[in-house]
Amino acid sequence: MAPVPSEPADETERIVELEAEVDQLKRAVYSHAVVDQAIGMIVALGRVAPDQGWAVLKEVSQHTNIKLRHVAELILIWGREGEMPAEIRVELEEALERYGPTQIPGSAKE
Repeated sequence: MAPVPSEPADETERIVELEAEVDQLKRAVYSHAVVDQAIGMIVALGRVAPDQGWAVLKEVSQHTNIKLRHVAELILIWGREGEMPAEIRVELEEALERYGPTQIPGSAKE
């Protein structure tokens, strides 16, 4: 049995649905990249492991009641401009104290 061709209205509706899905996926990829970059900054500056960087970011988000993606954006802005809201800075410092710093492999222990 051959497939029945769709009506033009059905095709248009499907195109609109697919465009909305593509937009949603683009936003998700952007958010993921922002979060990954913020974790990278936390890892480098806080000398913590990547999983600890994720935990730090998550804790800061939870303790400030600010969406994780937005906290990540604020950390990236801090990296570029050197400015961070005091509330975020305090929580970030406290979380880093709980998780780090980790010992750098091959370095002399103090």
